[in-house]
Amino acid sequence: MAGAPGRRKVQIGRVVSDKMNKTVVVEVARQAAHPIYGKSVRRVSRFKAHSEQNQYRVGDLVRIEETKPLSKDKRWRVSALVQRTEAPQAEQVAAAAAADVTPAAEEAKS
Repeated sequence: MAGAPGRRKVQIGRVVSDKMNKTVVVEVARQAAHPIYGKSVRRVSRFKAHSEQNQYRVGDLVRIEETKPLSKDKRWRVSALVQRTEAPQAEQVAAAAAADVTPAAEEAKS
């Protein structure tokens, strides 16, 4: 079941959490047929992966590679960045919150 010696499993997924130190949570989605109905169903697996530099952000598409157990839950490491996702700037988010530009807030001011 282990495959050829020296071959490590490789997955591509999206970073969904980067709040831990040197660790990211990567969500890998795949399509599988429903066992009874045959309809294509989206299956999602979440892996904790080691990120030595803490350089990956939420939304980034990354390649993860299987490795020896690094902790209780970590058995993967990030091997490459596939695509960087542009996150909204913190200043823009803070400015929008300070201005309170929601439609409900505008009606309340009138």
